[in-house]
Amino acid sequence: MKKLSLFVFMLVLAFGFCSAQQPPLNIIVIGAHPDDCDIIAGGTAILYTKLGCKVKFVSMTNGDAGHQTMGGGALAKRRMLEAQEAGKRFGVEYEVMDNHDGELMPTLENRLKVIRAIRNWKADLVITHPSDDYHPDHRNTSLLVQDASYMVIVPNVAPDTPPLKKNPVFLYPGSSSPEIAIGIDAVFDQKIYAMAAHESQFFEWLPWTNGTLGQVPADPEGRLKFLAGRFQPVNETVKALLVKWYGGTLGTRVTYAETFRTTPYGKKPSEEEIRKLFPMLGTQ
Repeated sequence: MKKLSLFVFMLVLAFGFCSAQQPPLNIIVIGAHPDDCDIIAGGTAILYTKLGCKVKFVSMTNGDAGHQTMGGGALAKRRMLEAQEAGKRFGVEYEVMDNHDGELMPTLENRLKVIRAIRNWKADLVITHPSDDYHPDHRNTSLLVQDASYMVIVPNVAPDTPPLKKNPVFLYPGSSSPEIAIGIDAVFDQKIYAMAAHESQFFEWLPWTNGTLGQVPADPEGRLKFLAGRFQPVNETVKALLVKWYGGTLGTRVTYAETFRTTPYGKKPSEEEIRKLFPMLGTQ
């Protein structure tokens, strides 16, 4: 209860800071498949929505290849419905683009789709896959976002959509070389519940790929515990970052966090700007 109370206090502090100092932020998370955004930044997205900020998840493909027995249009339809339900549980808008799973390419057409998505959302912050991710769709999504990162302010590119007046900040997940750590203990259970909407992935396809399909519980509560087991408590590197951003009193008490790092593209934020982009950090 003490830990939860501390994080409730942090949210109250952040809400006051956010509303008093700046207008609500617009955040867009761009992943390759339905469920990728949930993993990358689901907890942080929930924290943003609780602060009155607008969050959008975008999947660059329809996920029509990610299953051991289903595929094609039937799977794409199922995954669209799962994404819509996950969006409701996260409290975000969820868009699924109609590109085939496993076939995403960094074409000009797809780059323009990304540019328009970022502009239409009037994004202050863009989060996407790292450029060295394991899946080709992940890497190509990262490349598409990289290639869009400057073009979003260029008026003569995609002139049908008004350009942004300033370049957003672009971030990768901080699985390697993390720079920012966001404590998500207060919303961890909600993140797991929201992710569980992707039943085809977390309770069928991914367990099949790693040989744990037989371990998936049948009951809803057991499935939530099974899914929560994907996430490990913070290590010493992340704990040190949490102390940096939250201070020793709060930072040392975090169990679960999401981490991020800046990309080589877009605006390079100062520490002060990072605190404004992540108002759940409060003030020091």
